[in-house]
Amino acid sequence: MNQNWKVLIPLILTSGLAACSTTSESTQTPQTSQVTAQSNSAAKAEEVKVAKTPASEKTASSQTTASQSKSAQSDASQVSKQTQPVKKVAPVVDPKAKKTADGRLILGAQEWVYVPGLEQNFDARVDTGATTSSISATDIVPFERDGNDWVKFKVEHEGVKSREIALPVSRWVKIRQSTSNGGDRRPVVMAWIQIGDLKEKTEFTLTDRTHLTFPLLLGRSFFKDVALVDVSQKYIQDKHQ
Repeated sequence: MNQNWKVLIPLILTSGLAACSTTSESTQTPQTSQVTAQSNSAAKAEEVKVAKTPASEKTASSQTTASQSKSAQSDASQVSKQTQPVKKVAPVVDPKAKKTADGRLILGAQEWVYVPGLEQNFDARVDTGATTSSISATDIVPFERDGNDWVKFKVEHEGVKSREIALPVSRWVKIRQSTSNGGDRRPVVMAWIQIGDLKEKTEFTLTDRTHLTFPLLLGRSFFKDVALVDVSQKYIQDKHQ
């Protein structure tokens, strides 16, 4: 009998240990599955998050690039506006106008000039490059009157001579010429002239202009303050009648 119990007791103990071991394994298996499922779910979430991140970054990058491009275009436009040269507008002269808005006479490249002292009209060239006006004078004779220098002369051009006129000499000028070593001393006189409705007294150098086209030349000393020259026109002012 004792021997039978000795045999049964080890068998009973062995069966109990086997049952405990099986129960423990079956109990732990679901926990392992849950942990694995949670790990897979977290991994998928991370993958989704990682997959979405580049798209948002691309959108932000695209918006930043577009903003920078617009800013660069705006800056380039402002620089272009600032660097464009300012165009100067030339004064527009009405071809039919005889005076400017401020009342100055408009003269063409050629005008009729009336000399009251001779009661004659002369075809004159308006020369913006000459300082003093000049008139074609011949038979020039200097003389003295009351201690002052005077001169008498005639205006001649194209074979026609005016009557003799005498005027005081305002000054003398020395003209250097290539054909003369000493130069030529010429008298300068003051004389009244009329162009259009403008009557002014101006200086004239007396010189022989019979070989030139115009008997009278108008320089800057006459028109610098009273007239504007438009060289594209001729005979803007009316001829004295």
